[in-house]
Order: sequence, then structure tokens, then C-alpha cells
Amino acid sequence: MPLVTITLKRERSAAERRAIADAIHAALVGSIGVPADDRFQIVSHGFDDVIYDPGYLGVARSDDLVIVQIHLSTGRSVAQKKALFAAMAANLTDAGMRPEDVFVTLVETARENWSFGNGIAHYADAAPPHLAGTA
Repeated sequence: MPLVTITLKRERSAAERRAIADAIHAALVGSIGVPADDRFQIVSHGFDDVIYDPGYLGVARSDDLVIVQIHLSTGRSVAQKKALFAAMAANLTDAGMRPEDVFVTLVETARENWSFGNGIAHYADAAPPHLAGTA
């Protein structure tokens, strides 16, 4: 149930954009149990509109920066979130990126705030089948 927005500081080829999106989705599936077919991603090019500090918190960022914002339902533990961040950095490193250039935020929302179409609050009355019994 995540909605992922990927913002790129510099222009990248279609193949690079797809590799980045694939790496992020694989991290979501592998680390926090998102179903493989639950994939909704927006990839945007920020170029000059992306402003960042190249050294905030001692992390040496470059113009290869990728900002990932993930809207997802509440209920993941801190350990799961840490595993997600680590998996994303590892997967994106495998795709040719530097882990220093991977900036991630999670935006948690209540399950009843999602509609996947047809004007239905799909998770308002019950958790999705893959999360039945979880918080």
C-alpha cells in the first residue's frame, strides 16, 4: 500500500530511472513485506528545482541525489524501518548509486485514508489480507 515518489536531482535515462524504481520496490517487498504487485511509483525530475545541503549530518551528497518519499500505512516497527532504509541503500548501490545520495522519508497514514479506486476506502473496515492480524 505504499505510494512512492522518487525525485531525481539530475537527468537520468529511462533505463536508469527504471533501475532506481525497481531497486526501491524490491527493498519494500523484501524488508517490510509489501506485496510484489502493490506498486505505485511516481518518478520526477527536479534538476535545478531540487535544493539540498551537500553535507548535512556529515553525509557527503552529490548531484546524483535521489529523494524518496514513501506514503504508507502506520504499523511498522523502528527495526522494520531501519531494515527498509538499509535495503534501499544496498539495492540502489547495486544499481550504481552511492548510498550517500539516497535520501528517504516515510509518511505514515491511517489505513482508512487509502482508496485504490472506485471511491472505496479499501482498508477502512479491515486490514489488507497480507497484513491481517498486524497493527
